[in-house]
Amino acid sequence: MASVSFRRIEKSFGKVKIIHGISFDIEDGEFVVMVGPSGCGKSTLLRMLAGLEEITAGEIAIDGKVINDLDSKDRDIAMVFQSYALYPHMTVGDNMAFSLKLRKADAQVTAERVANAARILNLEPLLERFPRELSGGQRQRVAMGRAIVRDPKVFLFDEPLSNLDAKLRVAMRAEIKALHQRLKTTTVYVTHDQIEAMTMADRIVVMHDGIIEQIGTPLELFDHPGNLFVAQFIGSPAMNVIKGALRRGGGQCWVESEGSRWPVAQLAQGVDGQAVCYGARPGDIGIATGGEGIPASVIVVEPTGAETELLLQVGGAQMIVVLHGRTQVQPGEPVVLQIDPAKAHVFDEASGARLV
Repeated sequence: MASVSFRRIEKSFGKVKIIHGISFDIEDGEFVVMVGPSGCGKSTLLRMLAGLEEITAGEIAIDGKVINDLDSKDRDIAMVFQSYALYPHMTVGDNMAFSLKLRKADAQVTAERVANAARILNLEPLLERFPRELSGGQRQRVAMGRAIVRDPKVFLFDEPLSNLDAKLRVAMRAEIKALHQRLKTTTVYVTHDQIEAMTMADRIVVMHDGIIEQIGTPLELFDHPGNLFVAQFIGSPAMNVIKGALRRGGGQCWVESEGSRWPVAQLAQGVDGQAVCYGARPGDIGIATGGEGIPASVIVVEPTGAETELLLQVGGAQMIVVLHGRTQVQPGEPVVLQIDPAKAHVFDEASGARLV
């Protein structure tokens, strides 16, 4: 196992700068997920760590040793790709053993490591099969097994589940997380799927346009997003956000928007009349058919069994509400929204920075 450090990393392709001075540390044994929209630079950063891309500026270190000039094969890392990258003419066992054979490792050691990885990943019945005889999930497990037998200091995963169907992705998420808990190997995982990030990571690095927007545990990012981008990127369904004006008076704060008064907790920042964005998670909004609250009307009701998702019209804006359980409300019916001020989020409209 090993720690990983990024220090002022920059990457340019010609005159186009992709990574803008990124710095952060990954602790020994930690599972860190780098997440962000397509083109944000997360896969490029991973490939620089793997030695597959040159570093324009800055340093990457593993266990305190700068690896900028080391060949990929000398970095003691193992990478699992989106495309599996298995050799079609080799059996599962030979694919898993190939990297050790290249190193001219002892045959008995190689056999033991392959057997151990096959047992961990439930691949023992498949060792004599070829990749074409495997399902997508089985191929991905073989790719993981090939990484395990190398016993690397760091595992790298580059969107390994994006080629799998939805049900299999859920199962493989659990397998990868269980594998990390068993092996305790430092893991860097790249995905654009924030659900993968939330369910698997010890810490999440949220990237956007070649910079880091925020680093934190999944629940820290969910409960206290540092800016508007993180607020809208983390969470599914996404946070509801409406534009309005911050108001202060009588020792209270609220946001005026869509003809209604939206409750917020007491703000230490912000001035009366400031243009803001008001955010509320779909699961933090309650509805009632009468009483006090913010008036809305139901557009669509989507029951999913344990939960019900509602699309609502609130003035000129639309919002999503997720209710636990089932509801009797129907499309076209008027309702009122009830929001706990302590669970509201307020961001400066101009900068996107969090006010509360």
